[in-house]
Amino acid sequence: MPKQRETDGSAQIQLIPAPVDGAVDAADEAVDLLLDAGRAPGEILVLTTGDRHPWAAHELSFGEASYWAQHDATDDVFYADITAGRAAGRPVVVVAINGGDDETMPQVLAGALDRAGTLLIVCGEPARINALLGASA
Repeated sequence: MPKQRETDGSAQIQLIPAPVDGAVDAADEAVDLLLDAGRAPGEILVLTTGDRHPWAAHELSFGEASYWAQHDATDDVFYADITAGRAAGRPVVVVAINGGDDETMPQVLAGALDRAGTLLIVCGEPARINALLGASA
């Protein structure tokens, strides 16, 4: 069962254990569960810390303008690299820890938390996530 933690802000953090090479799959499963539970697709932002999500890579092949137009429409789940500053917050942010640098990751996760309105779901290796979030394992 995923761990849940309260934050100083209004967003709750949920941790979903997954290996680095399975973090994107875990994020996709989390999105499916959120949609099944009644969340609107436009309420969900999925961020990756390593390689781009396959959806983002595919959509970017049609050009930046088309890709960001989908983001701005806010009518579907949007997938971006965690460093994409233009990706606006949404009520639910799902982060796949599928790579990234441990030195910059705490700031990256803080940025993801800032983007999350009510829920931040982090998919990755529990010990690494807890260390990055400053929690004891």
